[in-house]
Amino acid sequence: MIIEETGIEGLVLLTPRVFSDERGAFSETFNQKEFEAIAGKSVAFLQDNESVSHKNVLRGLHFQLPPAAQGKLVRVIKGAVLDVAVDLRKDSDTYGKHFSVHLSGENKKQFWIPEGFAHGFLSLENETVFAYKCTAYYSPEHERTIAWNDPDLAVDWGINDPVISAKDMKSSDFYTFDSPF
Repeated sequence: MIIEETGIEGLVLLTPRVFSDERGAFSETFNQKEFEAIAGKSVAFLQDNESVSHKNVLRGLHFQLPPAAQGKLVRVIKGAVLDVAVDLRKDSDTYGKHFSVHLSGENKKQFWIPEGFAHGFLSLENETVFAYKCTAYYSPEHERTIAWNDPDLAVDWGINDPVISAKDMKSSDFYTFDSPF
């Protein structure tokens, strides 16, 4: 596994080694022991999710409040996304800062987003298949959303008019958000 730091404590990019030959390719996409060494703590994944999105669909910026806060290990199986994590940890030097990365089925990069971050992605291709492992179960009563286009966050999505859900249209702004993290 190739490990890349992001400049925001806790956010890590992981790229599995790919072994290719005339038959095709093989890669180990997850190893609990190696992952816990990278994360620096014991991590239990409780739920796996997968979404399929058309080009220009934006999902996020989502997170769950404690005690249902989720860490997520995300990757693209097919297609490509611009993936974004926003630091919601009040005591962090990077509170309110974000990190974005291009994830694709081709580059095989995975993105570890621990608890205390909002997360979203923009699908860059039709039929993009996005997979994520979560450390807590989905809890609708704990789910929150921050506006994808919040001016205080200034995320450059590279698009002005993405396709978003009705739920994401009702997002709160970062300025009024009181972080519990």
